[in-house]
Parts: sequence; C-alpha cells; structure tokens
Amino acid sequence: MFTEANKRDATVPVLAGTGALPVAGNKVLRDTYRLLSATLLFSALVAGASAAIRLPAPGLLVTLAGYFGLLFLTFRLRNSAWGLASVFALTGFMGCTLGPVIGHYLSMANGPQLVATTMGVTALTFLGLSWYARRPNAADTGNWGSFLFMGILTTLGLGLAAIFFQMPALSLAVSGVFVLLMSGLIIFETQNIVRGGETNYILATVSLFVSIYNLFASLLHIFGFLGGEDG
Repeated sequence: MFTEANKRDATVPVLAGTGALPVAGNKVLRDTYRLLSATLLFSALVAGASAAIRLPAPGLLVTLAGYFGLLFLTFRLRNSAWGLASVFALTGFMGCTLGPVIGHYLSMANGPQLVATTMGVTALTFLGLSWYARRPNAADTGNWGSFLFMGILTTLGLGLAAIFFQMPALSLAVSGVFVLLMSGLIIFETQNIVRGGETNYILATVSLFVSIYNLFASLLHIFGFLGGEDG
C-alpha cells in the first residue's frame, strides 16, 4: 500500500560543501518519530486485542475501502488538529486488519517465536535504514519517488492477482518485492524529511507507518512460509 506522500519526486536540498541537514527538517523528524511511536504502539495494541478475541478478517474490499478512505481523510485534515485523530483512526484500523493475520500465525506450532522474530527483524531493519538515511554522506534518493510509486502500484496489482487466482508462489514473490520496496521507501521518506522535502509530520508519519506495516506483514509471510506455513 502507498500514500499520497509517495506520489511525488522530492528535490531535497543539502547545504553545499557541509553535508549539514536543515534544522527545520530535524524538527519535523523528531515530531514524526514521536507520533510514529505512539501510532505503532496503538496499532500493536489493537492488533493484539483483535488477535486475542479472534476477530474475523474484514475481507479485501472492506480493508481497501477503509484504508484508502481513512488515508484520504488524513490527507485532507493534515494541517488541522483533527489530522491527529485521523492518523490514529487509520493506524488503529490497520492494526485491526492485521490482528487476524497475526492470530493465524500464532496458531502455528512455532507461532509466538515466528511473530516475535518478525517484529525484531522489522524493528532492526527500520532502525538501520533510518540511521543510514540520516547520514550526511548517504546516497541521495531524491529521484526515487516515481520508481517507488510505480513499483508499489505494480506489486500491489500482482498481489491482488495472487489473491484472486490463488497463486501462493506469486504471493510469496510479491512479499519479497514488497520488503525491498518498503526498505527503499523508508530511506526515501526519511531523507525527504531531514532534507526539507516533507514538512508535514502527519503525512510523514503515515508514510513511515505504512512502510513499517507492509514490511512486517511481508516478512511475516516469508518467515511463515520458510517456517512450514503452507501458504
């Protein structure tokens, strides 16, 4: 899945000869990380509750309608206090849809270890990519926007085809590609923030949250397959 923030190429200025990053960008990044931490915790609690009470999966149409509807609402409210409420509504909804998936993997023999390992790998991957993106001498990803957007759109289409035509091998391949795309998106969006391309911390939070969400879900699918889940 993707956000409106990913549809644009960002021209990200770096102070010539110094490698210094704009102070405003660092402030946006701090605000983004604060909100991101809160939404990740909230979404995890909702997902855990959803898995604990064995809430049924909402279905593809409800998931897509809820996601894109709340995403659009958040984009419209991004400059108001209601934007914060919309962010929590969006991330809570995504946590709710993830709960049944987590519940499925927890029912496996090695389920708790599998989910815990996936969470750890996701966290380490995000921290590592964020650290790299904030380095002054990191590769400039300002021209990655169009590539990432088209890649996500194409892979999402393939993922839907894998669901409709029940093609486990394609679904697994889609998860692998999504891991790479979400990793690139984390670097791209982090640089976009610290170098002044993204100045709205609400949109920045949504973009990073969606990247982490899809990274976790994709890794869980891959690790579940490698751990004996039949796909």
